[in-house]
Order: sequence, then structure tokens, then C-alpha cells
Amino acid sequence: MRTKMQHNIFTTMRSLKFIDGCKGTQVYDLNSTGDGGGDPAASGGGGVGEKLFHQLQDHLRVNSIRSKSSRNYQASNMTPAVVTETLLPYGLPVSDLLEPQIEPCLKFVDFMETLADVYRRIEKCPQFEKSRMYLEQCAIFRGLSDPKLFRRTLRSARQHAVDVHSKIVLAAWLRYERREDELVGTYSMDCCGRNIECPKATLVAGYNPESIYDPCICSRTPRGEFEDDSSIVYEECSTSDDDGDMSFCIGDDEIKCIRSNIASLSTPFRTMLYGGFRESRREKINFTQNGISVEGMRAAEVYSRTKRLDSFGPRIILELLSFSNRFCCDNLKSACDAYLASLVNDMEDALLLIEHGLEENAHLLVAACLQVFLRELPNSMHSPNVMKIFCSPDARERLALVGHASFLLYYFLCQIAMEEDMKSNTTVMLLERLTECVTERWEKQLAYHLLGVVMLERKEYKDAQSWFEAAFESGHIYSLVGVARAKFKRGHKYSAYKLINSLISDSKSVGWMHQERSLYCVGKEKMLDLEMATELDPTLPFPYKYRAVSLLEETKIGAAISEINKVISFKVSPDCLELRAWILIAMEDFEGALRDVRALLTLEPNYMVFHGKMHGDHLVELLRPLVQQWSQADCWMELYDRWSSVDDIGSLAVVHHMLANDPGKSLLWFRQSLLLLRLNCQKAAMRSLRLARNHSTSEHERLVYEGWILYDTGHREEALAKAEESISIQRSFEAFFLKAYALADSSLDQESSVYVIQLLEEALRCPSDGLRKGQALNNLGSVYVDCEKLDLAADCYMNALNIKHTRAHQGLARVFHLKNQRKAAYEEMTKLIEKARNNASAYEKRSEYCERDMAKSDLIMATRLDPLRTYPYRYRAAVLMDDHKENEAIAELTKAIAFKPDLQLLHLRAAFCDSVGDYISAVRDCEAALCLDPNNTDTLELYNKVREQVKEQK
Repeated sequence: MRTKMQHNIFTTMRSLKFIDGCKGTQVYDLNSTGDGGGDPAASGGGGVGEKLFHQLQDHLRVNSIRSKSSRNYQASNMTPAVVTETLLPYGLPVSDLLEPQIEPCLKFVDFMETLADVYRRIEKCPQFEKSRMYLEQCAIFRGLSDPKLFRRTLRSARQHAVDVHSKIVLAAWLRYERREDELVGTYSMDCCGRNIECPKATLVAGYNPESIYDPCICSRTPRGEFEDDSSIVYEECSTSDDDGDMSFCIGDDEIKCIRSNIASLSTPFRTMLYGGFRESRREKINFTQNGISVEGMRAAEVYSRTKRLDSFGPRIILELLSFSNRFCCDNLKSACDAYLASLVNDMEDALLLIEHGLEENAHLLVAACLQVFLRELPNSMHSPNVMKIFCSPDARERLALVGHASFLLYYFLCQIAMEEDMKSNTTVMLLERLTECVTERWEKQLAYHLLGVVMLERKEYKDAQSWFEAAFESGHIYSLVGVARAKFKRGHKYSAYKLINSLISDSKSVGWMHQERSLYCVGKEKMLDLEMATELDPTLPFPYKYRAVSLLEETKIGAAISEINKVISFKVSPDCLELRAWILIAMEDFEGALRDVRALLTLEPNYMVFHGKMHGDHLVELLRPLVQQWSQADCWMELYDRWSSVDDIGSLAVVHHMLANDPGKSLLWFRQSLLLLRLNCQKAAMRSLRLARNHSTSEHERLVYEGWILYDTGHREEALAKAEESISIQRSFEAFFLKAYALADSSLDQESSVYVIQLLEEALRCPSDGLRKGQALNNLGSVYVDCEKLDLAADCYMNALNIKHTRAHQGLARVFHLKNQRKAAYEEMTKLIEKARNNASAYEKRSEYCERDMAKSDLIMATRLDPLRTYPYRYRAAVLMDDHKENEAIAELTKAIAFKPDLQLLHLRAAFCDSVGDYISAVRDCEAALCLDPNNTDTLELYNKVREQVKEQK
């Protein structure tokens, strides 16, 4: 569906190309100290930084670098230098103290071969083993910036899960990915209506991948029906004297039984009652010393006749569970296990019953209790009573005895623990349990590497080095970076240098290798490594940060800002925004600094600036008096202007300001989420969406936000249902827009297109503001273009431009192009380039409307502004292929694929390899592409073709 709206530039407002969260890497400050014997040059950095700080102030005073806000709104009687010192109590950043974070995930030297290999193994493995294979694929995708791949694979793992344990963990993980724990009024055991996450469906063992997305029993059965079944009370509670042919005596009580029924409970009973034992000849058997009460024995007798337990309370069922274990009554045990599992509905139940389940080896009961704990994450992670069930070696062994200790379980727990507090003892203990669960090679690589990362964060460098070495010995080459870093922290800088230098010499060169080696060398060699790192992988932020701080140290302020702007223009992260704000404060551009601090707090509300010395909110309070004060009405005007100029970071800052004044405004939280999605900050965007939902003041509004949450996490049908429910309560712009957007996210036929048009027209009839109406007009124009109604499309785009929806220039350019008016199309895109602050996509689109040389120039600019955009590489490769420069064409694609695994890039390179007869490489690229999207028909067709070619060659 989205393919039909992809020409609509404003669909990037709801783009799903998110990054997997924004890393919290801090910028090292003037007074921070290296621990464990790092680079000798770092020692005494305070004096160097202080001298630089005063030199920079002198430079700034001479050149009068001031922002408009600081000229007009200086704080009281303080001089600019005093103001700057107040705002920078920890001085300026020092380049020698900067270092990149070691990523807590699997990374590979030849990532495409890894993708191809895992695709082949998934296709070939038996169906009952597919879930475990998909888990490995999840671990591989965890390191990518697109969370859609991880979630899709997680759903596949759940789809192919066979056992109850895997089902409960994977279903809880899927729920956690939506962070429903943050939604006010929801309950951890609420059902989504589908088998895939239903807490009842997960407790049913078996392989049924076809029914995973079907409505579950919760959605099919009216409320109360389950209770009706379980409330049956049998009139005949015990065997009558006439029917019974034997009795069990417990104390002074006698329980009449039917011998054959009791014998059917287990082999021990059959042997006792019909074998050579004396009990087989007795009508009364003394059972006083067998650990069961009179009520329990009566319940066992009833079960022997009815095979039902519905009329008994939990205490009796627990007694029967113990009884069934003692006398090997397998069917009775299963019935007790299932019945007790059905009673577990909350944390109190789970904590009360799990000990019984572990003691009696009740697999299903323990599963039900674990399911509650897992669906309560991350809150349950802060409960000592819950964590003691998982953390100690003895606890893991107890879970293993009942079939509930697995790599999957501890991988899930470790991911959350690391997000909550990477340095905590709980995180370490869970990771240690994870290492005890490893069986596969990739599991060892991941578990050992994660422990190395955590130990490094805890400054336990010797242990970190040992774990990284173990990960490397298991085949994870990236862990050598951890080994080198730990050596460096322990004072062995040259040893670290030799290690990474040897890695670069012995293997295919990758950006992160040169980035790491740069830490262990100085001067020109360091800068060359950083340049090589950026050339090989322009998405690495550390080289930009280092160069920016180095330029700042040389008092080349403008160049420093330009350098950090290069990465912020396509990859927004809190640490880069912090660094730019830091420099802007030194420049006395307080308005720009405040903008960046507000934006980074939108990404991470609890972010600590200046190397963790000051909360970001406090810096906002220090900066506020130095800039122009806005009313809420002023803020709306500023937001309108910045939104119109495609200034996403500026817009984020304005919304943050408005929310500080009115934190209960759901509309503002929703606007914030739209901006964050545009910036590919999905984790923060989803948090804003949840807050929009929590602050909604009406049911119809809440349903819309819930719909967007579902849509953005891959639940399109459920999102449509929410939109329709909202419309049934009250017609609103957002409900119609959500429904239209979700319907348009597939290939639209003529009838569907007409319906989407009607929905967008209904949306436009409802009250809303210009920002949203502009988007609706833009999307409506896109659908009209797809229906070849160009005049109507042009009207929509012109109306959108009239209310300053700047992105409509792109849609209008497309209309002109389809009318063979290329010059007019080119001019429209030029207008967009001039108006939009973020204009990489505009350069890319303008290249379609000009001659080859000008197109090349535009695409070079697009790549410079945003190296993650794939079209420029594909265009240049196609041109080279047309010029019969096959090797150069393949090299152009390879350059981008090295840091951007992309379906279209891989498909094109496979096609090029096929055309030059390199069928083995073509097969590999097809397999890698299909790992990213196994249902892509074009790639499947090419894959089948080149595999036949390989067979013919053999």
C-alpha cells in the first residue's frame, strides 16, 4: 500500500524507516578523567581545556560572533564572557577524551554473506527448528537501524514456535516492543485479539503457523462464558456406598471409591490395587500416612470418575498436584497443572504459585507465572521477588528442571536489563545466566560480547577483556574492538594499536576498524584513519564529532559547526546535538543552543549533558533567560514557520517548549511523534505517541493514537479497526486520515483508490489546522496522480502550497513531469531546495527532471547531505552500466551496501553480477536481499534464474 503513496513527499511524516533507538553516548568534558591508564595525552586535559576555553573567548570577543537572541536578551548585567562561563561550568569538550561506544550487538565484517547464510539455513531447516533460526536472525537484525526488520523476524519466530516456553517469551517480547506497559489503563494480561500474543493461546503447545494471526478464543468467546464452564458443581460429590467397592481411610474418615477408577490413575495404583500386594485383597486401605487430606482424597476420587477438577479450589488442586507427583498420576498432574495455570492472572497470583510450580515440576503452571512476569516488564525487573527467580545460578537450574531456562528467555531479559541500567548487578547476573544457556556458536558470540560491553561500562577492564576474547575465539571478529579498548583502558595503548592494525591488515577493511585504530594513534595518522572510517562508513558519528572538537580546539568555530552538521543532517542523535549545543554556547548563540538541547531532550528526556554532570532540563533553564520569550501563540507561529521550512529539529524544539507550558496537550505529543518519525527516531516517536494516547481527553481521540501505535508496529488491520471505531464515535480529521493512510499502504486498485480519496476528502471537511490539512491535501494529490487525474492532483498541491505546505512542491513537480513539462518540474524542485532546511530528498528528486550532468551534480549533493539515500548510488551505477563500465558499476553499489544493507541495492547488484556472468555473487546478493524481504517477487524471480545458471555451470 505504501508504494502507491511513496511519491508523496509528505508520507515521510509517517515514514517507518526508523532507527532502533538513539544511543546515549555522552560527550566527554574538560574535567573528565580516563580510568585504568588510558592515553597519556589525556592526563592533565583540564589545563589544556582551560587555556583553550579562554583563547576561544578572546577569539569570540574579537570576532563578535553573536546570535540575534544574545544581542537582544543578555542576562542582567553580566558580560557575555561571564554568561558563557556560567553556562559552561565544565569547560569545553576535549578531543583526546572522546571515544565511540562499542555496540552491544553482533557485527560482521562481511554482513551480506552473513545475511545470505542465515537465509539459506532458514529455508533448509526443518519446520520445527525454524523458530530458533528466526531468533538468530533477530539477533543479527538487532544491530540495524530499521526496527521493522527485527519485529518482523520476531513475529516469524513466534509464528513457528512449537513449545509453550518459546511462545510465552516471544509473545511477551512482541508486546514489550510496543511498550504497552506505558499505556495508562492497560493490563499486562490484556489480549490483542490474535493468537500471536494471546496469553491463553501461548499456553497451548503445538505447531500451527497458519493460525497465528487468526482471532483468538478471547475475541470469539463472550465475556463470562469461561466462568460458566468452570462453575459446574457436580451433584454427586463422592461415590455412593452402592457404587463403591473399596475405601481409603484417612484418620477416622472413609472415602468410598471405585477400584477400577482409582487404578486407572497411574501404574503404581494399578499395581497396588490389582497386583500382588495385599492392598489388592482389601476393601479398606489405610492412607493416613500418604500426605493427602480427606478433602484431597475425595477430590482424587471425583477426578477418577469425572476427569474434571472444576468444582475444587486452588488449595485442593495444589494438594492433588503433589499427590499426582507422588503416585505418578500423569493425567491428573496435567489436569492440575492446566487448571492452576488458568488461575494465574496477575503478579500476586504468579508470585504465590510459581514456587509450587517449581517444587512440583508443573511446566504449564510455571509457564503461566513466567508469562505474567514477562508481560509486566520492565516494571517487574525492579521487583526483588521476581528477579530472584531468574538471577542466581540455582534459580536458573530450578527453571531448567521444569523446562523454562533457555537462551531465548535470558536474551530477552538481558536486552531489557541493559536498556534499564547497563551497569547494574542484575544486568551482570542475567548475562552470566545467558552464558550458561548458550549452545550455538552465534549464541556464544553474542552472550560473551554483551558481558564484555557491560564490564567495560562498569570499568572492570580485566573481566571485559576476558569476555571479549571469549567472544572473539567463538568467531565474533568485532569483539576484537572490545579487547583493544580494554587493553587501552588498562594502559596498554600500543598493544591495542597492534591488535587493530593486525585486524585491518588481515581482513576486509571496514569503517569501524579504522575508527577504532584512530583511538590509538595521533596526529596525521589519526586523522587519516578517521577520514578512511567516514569514507567506508559515513554513518559513523564519532569521526565527525572528533573532527568538530579538533576544529573547536583550533578556534575554527564555523568549521566545527559545519562538521557536526554533516552528521546531524541525516542521523540525529542526542550526543551530536549536545556537542553542537556545547559549541553554540561557546559562540554565544544561545538560541541555537537552546534549540538543540530541547531537541535532544525530546529524544532522551533524562539526558545528562557535559559528560553526565548536568541534567539537560537544568541547562534549558539556564539558557531560557538569554533568548526571546514566546507565548503559546508565538510558539504556534514559530512551529508553523519551521514546519513549513522543513526544519525538523527547530520544530522539535518549539514543540518541546510548548509541552513544557502545557504537558497535558495530546495534540502536541502527537505532533512531536510525527517529527520524530520524520527524523527516523522511532523509539522516541513511539514514546511520544504513547504519551499522546495517555493524555487524550476523549475516547475517539485515544482510539486514533492507539491506531497509530498499532500501525507503526506492523499491525495494520488492528489500526484500521481502531480508526473505524473512532469514526463511529465521532467523525474527526485524524480518524479519517489514519484510515486513509493505513488503506493506502499497499498496491491500490481503482476501487480502493476511490475509497481512499473519499476518506481524505472527509478528513478535510473536519476541523484541523493548516499543518495537518496540508499533509492531507498532499496525500490526496498523490492518490489523484496514481489515478492519472493530474489536474485534480495539481489543485491539491496548489492548495497545500497556499497554506505553506512546502513539501507539496515535490508533488506538483511530479504532475508537471507527467505532463511533459520538465522545466516546470525542475523549477518546482528548485523552490523546494531553496525553502527546505533538510533538502537532500529535494536534490534527489530534482535530478529526475534535468540532463545527465546536472543530475549527477544533484545526486552528489544528495549523497553529501544524506549518504543513507540509496537512489543516487543506484542511478550512478546504472549510468556506469550503460557505459559498459561493469566493474565500476558494481563497485558503486558495493560502496553503499557496505554501510546500508538495502533490498534495492542488493537486487541491482545481483542483476549486474548476473549480466557479467558472476552467478555465485548474484545468488549471494539475492539471498541477502531475501533475508531482508523474503516475499519480494522480483528478487525471488532473479534468484531462481541465477540458481539455474549456477547449476548449469557445475
